[in-house]
Amino acid sequence: MGQDQSGGARRAVFSPVDSRARVDTVVRRLGDAIELGLLADGEQLPGESVLAGQLGVSTVTLREALMALRQQGLLITRRGRGGGSFVSLPELPAEDRLKVRLRGWSSEELRDLGDHWAALSGAAARLAAQRTEPEDLRQLRRTAEKLSRAEDAPARSRLYGRFHVELAAAAQSARLTREQVALQGEMGALLCLVLADDPYREEVADRQRNVISAVQDGAHETAGTLAERCVRESTARLVAVRLAL
Repeated sequence: MGQDQSGGARRAVFSPVDSRARVDTVVRRLGDAIELGLLADGEQLPGESVLAGQLGVSTVTLREALMALRQQGLLITRRGRGGGSFVSLPELPAEDRLKVRLRGWSSEELRDLGDHWAALSGAAARLAAQRTEPEDLRQLRRTAEKLSRAEDAPARSRLYGRFHVELAAAAQSARLTREQVALQGEMGALLCLVLADDPYREEVADRQRNVISAVQDGAHETAGTLAERCVRESTARLVAVRLAL
């Protein structure tokens, strides 16, 4: 039976965090999910006791993490009836701010991270081609089509990252999905610097459609190679921007 891959990605957001990690891991997990759009602007989080149970942490740890997210402007708290913690999508990242962030990475570090990302996406695509059913690919198709129509670079970067998260969810691997969410937190926003170009946006959308077709056909090696190529091309463009700064 098929399953909703968007639901799979969301379940990874609310699965238990690493037992070695505490406040920082919760902050990164929820913060990455908000930045990626897996948690929608204005969405209410589960109650504290429920959310703490889902993440496998104490309510004290959760409250500290929620406070940090509020300080970052990613959550707001409303009191009274109907109150709770609500997602607050951050302001769109300015290009100069992103360039300052990019300068913190060397070209070697970017290539290394790109290799890791390509390996994850390739593995996810191969597994998805072996495990998923055609009806499970609806969310991936919607994301690729949204990317082809997205007008601004921040929206494009969120959809680009979401595609790879949903690809891991289609592989039915919670660990791969969490790894993809974490990667988007590290470098997802930086892709704004290469996705502002309309022709490249179209090229990426076509690459994603080709990945989906290979997954649907069960062509696992082709799907993996195409997913890896998509990530490596984007990383190469980002390295070129870094070298030009």
